[in-house]
Amino acid sequence: MSTPAFTLIGFGPEGWGKLLLLAAGLTLVAAVCSFALGSLLGAAGAALKLASSRSLRGIGTFYTTVFRGIPEILVVYLFYFGGSLALTRMMHLAGFPGFFSLPSFIIGVVAIGLVSGAYQTEAYRSAYLRLERGQIEAGKACGMSRFVLLWRVIAPQTLRFALPALGNIWQSVLKETALLSIIGLVELLRQSTIASGATRQPLLFYGVAALLYLVMGQVTALGIRTVEKRLARCWGR
Repeated sequence: MSTPAFTLIGFGPEGWGKLLLLAAGLTLVAAVCSFALGSLLGAAGAALKLASSRSLRGIGTFYTTVFRGIPEILVVYLFYFGGSLALTRMMHLAGFPGFFSLPSFIIGVVAIGLVSGAYQTEAYRSAYLRLERGQIEAGKACGMSRFVLLWRVIAPQTLRFALPALGNIWQSVLKETALLSIIGLVELLRQSTIASGATRQPLLFYGVAALLYLVMGQVTALGIRTVEKRLARCWGR
């Protein structure tokens, strides 16, 4: 007699509920870390693409072209196998035989963060170009330093204009964490695969995984929309 579905996804002895929730939590942590890294890279990339130096603009363009043009799964593979190969060779030179692999979580965050940063670069650059030049000139005329001008004038308005695009990028990052299952990270998709293989109920567990992804995406999207509305009210005043 087969085990009931509610028992399999529950928290009892035969249930996988706790493991699925833990995996969902790891998925969310990986997405947040990747997005945060992407935000830093995106801000730096936007600064490069907006620089007056042609060489700096070239570096920014190269970054966005490469990481927006290569499929995300290939970026994950390249960093995982390339990084592990480099680490193994270094360990061999140090006298330690065998194969050494880098932590899946770190590699995944770096890989997805780089891809996210390439898209966030364009979001920040486009938002900056929407700023009224008069405000920046007025800040300079008032004697504001570059840091104060950036902190009080440029950054808040750039973030406000970039927020809708950043919300879409966040949704993509959240879904892209599923790619980390291919390098051994036991996030939501991999845990669902393990559970479906052990119970022979793939439709059940993949359906639960889809529901959890949907819930995480909708809840975080609601939070982003709330922040966006509050910022719009503040600037409207």
